[in-house]
Amino acid sequence: MNFTRNASANWKGSGKTGKGTLTSGSGVLDKTRYSFSTRFENDTKGTNPEELIGAAHAGCFTMQLSFLLGESGYTPDDLQTNAKVNFKDGEIVKISLDLTGQVKGISQSEFEQIANKAKEICPVSKLLDTEITLTARLQG
Repeated sequence: MNFTRNASANWKGSGKTGKGTLTSGSGVLDKTRYSFSTRFENDTKGTNPEELIGAAHAGCFTMQLSFLLGESGYTPDDLQTNAKVNFKDGEIVKISLDLTGQVKGISQSEFEQIANKAKEICPVSKLLDTEITLTARLQG
């Protein structure tokens, strides 16, 4: 399977006082605001690159996990992954994935084993040059 996805950024002004927008080829992001304040000062009226990386990583990992669970004979009822992206001194130093799943018939140890494999082989994990940790819990 081969494909290309597209996104674009537009920025006007200086790094600190300027403003930008992000647009994705799908249109989900359509001139979505980002700025110094949305990235470094917790302004919630826009997004930032680290938040988008977290969303991409959580989404990729969770979908990869669902495929691997299916290959092992399991169908997940629910998988919830939160990605915490840690930024320090100009670089992303760690991403923590926190997974909670509901999967009938699987043991905690097998769930963790499959989840760790998903973390290692998901395309976004492979792309990122940082420490990636995973906590995986079964519910119900």
